Amino acid sequence: MLLAIDVGNTNTVIGLFKGAELVHSWRLTTAPQQTVDEYGILFRNLFEPAGFQANQVSWAIISCVVPPLQETLRAMCDSYFNIKALVVGPGIKTGIALQVDHPQEVGADRIVNAIAAFNTYGGPAIVVDFGTATTFDPINKSGAFLGGAIAPGVNISAEALYKAAAKLPRVEIQRPRRVIGKNTVENIQSGLFFGYTGLVDGILSAMKSEMDGDPVVIATGGLGETFQRISPLIQHYDPNLTLKGLQLIHNKNS
Repeated sequence: MLLAIDVGNTNTVIGLFKGAELVHSWRLTTAPQQTVDEYGILFRNLFEPAGFQANQVSWAIISCVVPPLQETLRAMCDSYFNIKALVVGPGIKTGIALQVDHPQEVGADRIVNAIAAFNTYGGPAIVVDFGTATTFDPINKSGAFLGGAIAPGVNISAEALYKAAAKLPRVEIQRPRRVIGKNTVENIQSGLFFGYTGLVDGILSAMKSEMDGDPVVIATGGLGETFQRISPLIQHYDPNLTLKGLQLIHNKNS
């Protein structure tokens, strides 16, 4: 089986593939301070209740945007699974052209998402990844990554409001009953939810106007499903898009 690890700033997603089939996945809080042994024990403890053993894993691939964790997880794969993990980065085959000024600056997760979106939904396409930051990644009809946009994630915006305004409480990100809130919590939820929906739809509309064809829009990430339900511009929600991309990249390099 293939162990796929996608490390984001907030969450780490783990998947096990048997061939092209994702047979199980887990979502964890990203913990840069954890050691090789702590991650090794954690992974084994996740596998066993789900009916998997470490010796069933034959390959591993890592996409990481948290530099301190990349070597930790690579060493963990070596020590606990006895395999050399492939890390998404310079020198590996992706099959995707990066039509940007500085290709080395493009995050591994964005490349992986673009590959998965093009292979699953075709092109042109736009991936909206609702993570710590919200990224907008356009792909043309030939599968080339065109660049994109990065906005602060809605959770960052909510936390900034809570910390900067002494009397405003921390709230859960969810759609309120109405736009015109009747109390402080509803006021904040309305501003965050509907304001962020406007940001997403505004960027998507502008991005689509600069692209050839009518791109399909795919949402992924923690809050992707929430915003896909309200945005008329997002056609699909795919929570496992990055894991699918990692499996495709592994195939190209095996």
